[in-house]
Amino acid sequence: MTAPKEKRFPLSLSSVVERKESGGRGLGTASASTQTAMQNLGRDASGLSRPHPVSAWNPVKEQKTPVVNTNESPLVSEAVRRAMVARIAQQGVKDPIVLEAMRAVPRHLFLDSGLESQAYIDASLPIGHHQTISQPYIVARMLEILRQGAKLDNVLEIGTGCGYQAAVLSLIATDVYSIERIKALHELAKNNLRPMRIANIRLHYGDGMLGMPQVAPFDGIILAAAGMEVPQALLMQLKVGGRLIAPVGGRNQVLQLVERLSDVEWKSSVVENCHFVPLHSGVI
Repeated sequence: MTAPKEKRFPLSLSSVVERKESGGRGLGTASASTQTAMQNLGRDASGLSRPHPVSAWNPVKEQKTPVVNTNESPLVSEAVRRAMVARIAQQGVKDPIVLEAMRAVPRHLFLDSGLESQAYIDASLPIGHHQTISQPYIVARMLEILRQGAKLDNVLEIGTGCGYQAAVLSLIATDVYSIERIKALHELAKNNLRPMRIANIRLHYGDGMLGMPQVAPFDGIILAAAGMEVPQALLMQLKVGGRLIAPVGGRNQVLQLVERLSDVEWKSSVVENCHFVPLHSGVI
């Protein structure tokens, strides 16, 4: 398998963490609630679509010493993030690229300030509008599955939420397209991601069940909400040789892997049990 071209954040993540700890969220941005996300959106109408220069980065080979921030809370420190990744590895995730991407992205920056102390526990947490930020293990597990046997040049995420998984995806894929059907969460993700200046993410407000045919086909598609089956439109937008990973089911859900074998043939397999919020059509 050819390793995908890795990306890094043009702004160091440590600088984002340091500025947050000194009184703001990210680069002086207000706390990441839906209300403040929508208020702050007007400050930069360009959003994430304007390209920024990015250098190639291999997170496995380039192990930089973390910048020590004496003001950083021990509950969101580099050591705590490394401990989270160690637990994920103990649970069976072995892909070093995925593990390093999980360590590199500060999960607490995507949560409301009242939940930051819980950012690195292995649990899903509320982000408003009856939605959640996914459990760290399940994020890492789904990304590991997505990477197996597939070159991730072009990846589609269904359900942007607060933007955390898209940020992790940006370190393992060349280009990330992410769709969110809830307008307030779409704006929140923009607000959370903007301080990090991630060049290879494109956010879209729309119905995730329809995908993005204008930029298809995709090497990988990942769903962050569970339907009773994988939408047909998404299967058709998967590139031959590509992989789709999605939670499927109602009360009892499983992770389903779909591989496209040819123009008319797909292969499906069940990976493990899971629990996600329901997948809905339309926009709100």
